[in-house]
Amino acid sequence: MDRMLYVAMSGAKEVMLSQANNSNNLANANTDGFKKDFNIFRAQHMEGPGQHTRTYALDERPATDYTPGAIKVTGRDLDLVTRGDGFMAIQTPKGDEAYIRTASAQILPNGDMVDVSGNPVLNEGGAPINVPPYESIAIGDDGTITIVPAGAQGNQQVVLDRLRLVQPDVANLYKGLDGFSRQREGSPELNQASVAVVSGALETSNVNTAEALVNMIELSRQYELQVKMMATSKNHAQKSDSLLSVR
Repeated sequence: MDRMLYVAMSGAKEVMLSQANNSNNLANANTDGFKKDFNIFRAQHMEGPGQHTRTYALDERPATDYTPGAIKVTGRDLDLVTRGDGFMAIQTPKGDEAYIRTASAQILPNGDMVDVSGNPVLNEGGAPINVPPYESIAIGDDGTITIVPAGAQGNQQVVLDRLRLVQPDVANLYKGLDGFSRQREGSPELNQASVAVVSGALETSNVNTAEALVNMIELSRQYELQVKMMATSKNHAQKSDSLLSVR
């Protein structure tokens, strides 16, 4: 009885974890630039001496889907999208480098260029970008940042900096628990790459809401099945006790 109970209980627990992952994907279906996480179940033998008499379910998030989402035009000069397999670099709160495909960049009062979450956008040298007072700003197809300084004429453009653009192998990328995509340890160093940048547009989430809703229904049924198995285990135990009590 205990084997049936604990196997069903572990199955229900892992289904709940899978539901949390699917719910996170669904909740971010309208978050620009969000990449959905894959989720799988696998069999996990109980470790220890003796025969393998129990096999539990184990839920895992093996990878992230880096398939590009749809492009939506905003017309805002600081809304950016990389084309193809290119990424932009930002600095995380931990101080390391992370990679994104789209950014709704902002210029803070002190001139720092940050994404919508306040993370500094990096230049090709890996340093945060700082923009002096300007009349207008534009970002070219190659990531070059051009401004018309404050008080200057409209034709007095100055090339200020260039975005850090890279082309990592997505197999070497992973999404941490903080939501940032980084290179795996031991991956080759990324150099500045020729990545095309689109200004005035953002990339939407790549979550398929219909697929996520179907997964939610399927996981709910799997959870109900595990709970039913636990109830069946309890009934078996009660029947066994009643038989043993018969004299």
